[in-house]
Amino acid sequence: MLDLAIIGGGPAGLTAGLYATRGGLENVTMFEMGLPGGQITGSSEVENYPGQKNVVTGMELMEDWPVQAMKFGLKHEMNQVLNVSKDNNIFIIQTADGHKQEAKAVLLATGSVPRRAGFKGENEFFGRGISTCATCDGFFYKGKEVVLIGGGDSALEEAVYLAKICSKVYLVHRRDSYKAAPSTIAHMKACENIEEVTNVDVEEVYGDNSGVTGLKVKSKIDDTIRDIKVPGVFVFVGRNVLNEPFKKEDGTFLCDTNEQGEMIVDLKMRTNIPGVYAAGDVRIDAAKQVVCAAADGATAAVDIIEYLG
Repeated sequence: MLDLAIIGGGPAGLTAGLYATRGGLENVTMFEMGLPGGQITGSSEVENYPGQKNVVTGMELMEDWPVQAMKFGLKHEMNQVLNVSKDNNIFIIQTADGHKQEAKAVLLATGSVPRRAGFKGENEFFGRGISTCATCDGFFYKGKEVVLIGGGDSALEEAVYLAKICSKVYLVHRRDSYKAAPSTIAHMKACENIEEVTNVDVEEVYGDNSGVTGLKVKSKIDDTIRDIKVPGVFVFVGRNVLNEPFKKEDGTFLCDTNEQGEMIVDLKMRTNIPGVYAAGDVRIDAAKQVVCAAADGATAAVDIIEYLG
């Protein structure tokens, strides 16, 4: 029987594995279908991780994390977890190869992925001028004009964040009203360098070998096309939470979640079910940053050691 089953091999899962094994747990397995590292391994530039004096790629940032964690005994099983269920105080881990494993505690660290908007050029220029993280990539557009697509709270909050860095932010939204809270909308409208471009559909994002050079939107009122010349486009149309391992057959979850399917946790990453933890982007109110996910993993592991003690 496992002391701890960690589902997900990104910064949260790896850090949890490091702290758990170094803290004395002897039988800890991390389930990750591919190479550990998480979504950040696909990033071409990371310059805001503490302790890194040079800009590195996401792959370079993460390459030593598995080595360090496994040095203390963390095991990596390259397998997909289909489902986690509870039988008395033991958790049953069902994997894609048909096997089942038992664990005394389980940590969900599968993260979430940005939802794609579906316009022409989105896939082609993703990572080459199209971003889903203003905190990560906003600095690269300091003093420049950018477009932000979206109309929810996160989108407007990120527009305000970008407005402090960029010379101008075009806020592109398909409706003439926003789903954000009134206070968030008021905060956005108070920014003089945010121009609202509403009631439009994104026709395409275009560019060249160097990346994005502009975006075209089509008016829903008169079908006119507007061409906005920018080097950067930020897309905030929601995220898909990777919560499938905790989903039951009836559509409910092993633990409490919010409307978006994010795991509800306390400050120690504990869910409402004893022995069930969630860390990183899969939990409520996550900052969607590597350093924060790593902190979540450490926080969870410290409490798991106490829980199992």
